[in-house]
Amino acid sequence: MMEGPAVLERYLQTRRATERLCEPLAVEDYVVQAMPDASPAKWHLAHVTWFFETFVLREDPEYRPLDERYAVLFNSYYNGVGAQFERVARGTLSRPTVAEIIAYRAHVDKAMTAVLERADHPADLAAVVELGLHHEQQHQELLVTDLKYNLGANPLRPAYHRRSRPRRVAPPHSFVAFDADVVEIGHAGPGFAFDNERPRHRVALAPYSLGSRLVTNAEYLEFIEAGGYRQPDLWLSDGWRTVRERGWQAPLYWEALDGQWHTYTLAGAAPVELDAPVVHVSYYEADAYARWRRARLPTEAEWEHAATGRPLDGHLLDDAPDDPRPTSGAGLSQLFGDAWEWTASAYLPYPGFRPLTGALGEYNGKFMVNQMVLRGGSCATPRSHIRASYRNFFPPDARWQFSGIRLALDS
Repeated sequence: MMEGPAVLERYLQTRRATERLCEPLAVEDYVVQAMPDASPAKWHLAHVTWFFETFVLREDPEYRPLDERYAVLFNSYYNGVGAQFERVARGTLSRPTVAEIIAYRAHVDKAMTAVLERADHPADLAAVVELGLHHEQQHQELLVTDLKYNLGANPLRPAYHRRSRPRRVAPPHSFVAFDADVVEIGHAGPGFAFDNERPRHRVALAPYSLGSRLVTNAEYLEFIEAGGYRQPDLWLSDGWRTVRERGWQAPLYWEALDGQWHTYTLAGAAPVELDAPVVHVSYYEADAYARWRRARLPTEAEWEHAATGRPLDGHLLDDAPDDPRPTSGAGLSQLFGDAWEWTASAYLPYPGFRPLTGALGEYNGKFMVNQMVLRGGSCATPRSHIRASYRNFFPPDARWQFSGIRLALDS
């Protein structure tokens, strides 16, 4: 756990990193909400600020909120705290203005600095602040993915940035074998972890193999051209229903133009980069693709066992938002970064799971139904935020995150 001056330093670094992600934006960009799941940038800036105000500052009798109405306006889903403004209507809020949200952040940052500089702050405060910082890092990722969706819904396909990116050729795909074993998964020891990563427990694994890297756009294009979206035998029942109802024919953002596939990227519209990892696919698409390749998706226990102790060798956020890049690694690579990897595991509590006490217990536990686990982080995940035990989760039809595919086999 962070202590003393390190808490304040990390707090200020994290808050500045969030604001840097907004530097390319015009003021009009802050308000757009192109679908219910993609919140406006302005709301993200306010909500992460609300978190510190609600769970830290309101415990201090000397603190005075800038505006009491923000307690409802920027509460996401914490029923134990109070009422919330309707999620689907966040994009209707032209007020408070962007300038007022920035002033709100400054007000809370000033108060948080004063609290964290005190020598007599409560012993458990550092733990809540650390949770709040990882919460803000989660919203840094959501800020990038939501901005991509909100900008990508515009027929002008405006760019978020104009950065150059390295061009690489993906190495050939292969499988890396692992022996049967009884292993431990879940977080243990020092360092931060969310409550859903605990407790550490034993899992029996049969022999299995993992794909050496993420599935590329070129490989997924073969699935499309082979009629994968037209073959019901490849799809789970609910997946096939979703494909037909929504008219899916390719990953999110893909468009067929003049006989070539193009996609929307953070740098604007561009031809699909064949060697880059395929992203913006749902669990249903990942599962159908794996079945078409006569493979399967890994379980989260297999993934964590394979990833533990391996380097963060993929592209992560690091203050430079970019779409996934081809790997340059040999052997088992790209386990961290570039694309969240769908697993075959439903998002369920570990044996002996205990949520945090109070309203913070709503953070993870109440979502343990109708979701699938993803592992490994993406190109929008801060490097200091990801670890082998990290469990992300989304509904199986979700596509706006940087979600991709790693294959697995029974050995």
